[in-house]
Amino acid sequence: MSKKETTNSKEVRDQNYDAKKMNTSENLRKKNLKDLPWWVEFLFVQIGLPDKLLIKILKAKKTSKQFIKNEKKLIIIFLFVITTLAYFYPVIKHSKNKLDCEAIAKNYIIKNKNIIGINNKELKMISTNFCNGGEEIYEIENLNN
Repeated sequence: MSKKETTNSKEVRDQNYDAKKMNTSENLRKKNLKDLPWWVEFLFVQIGLPDKLLIKILKAKKTSKQFIKNEKKLIIIFLFVITTLAYFYPVIKHSKNKLDCEAIAKNYIIKNKNIIGINNKELKMISTNFCNGGEEIYEIENLNN
């Protein structure tokens, strides 16, 4: 009886193997019969772009996925640096414009106004005030007259 059981279990294993083999081939057929992505359907079937372009796009997609998978830390650091620069850029630009305005106002005061009794600190204060909307620059002539 033990011989019959061993042969039967061997037959069962062979049948299971054949069933699994058939399932894998059916799965491969299902994978091959999947619908094309919408962009492939539109660009290469409807419009008629060359197949070489599709091959290049798929290769680039594959290499980019591998690059992203391998270099996640580098990409995150790069995005963090870009985000930081983009966040602080308006502050830096505003400061630069303010300093430029103060320099122009200072030069204007020196060239066009009568500044006999004004030292450098007062000159800087008046130019800063002018750039912030103050009107002390117009009162310089009135003080000296």
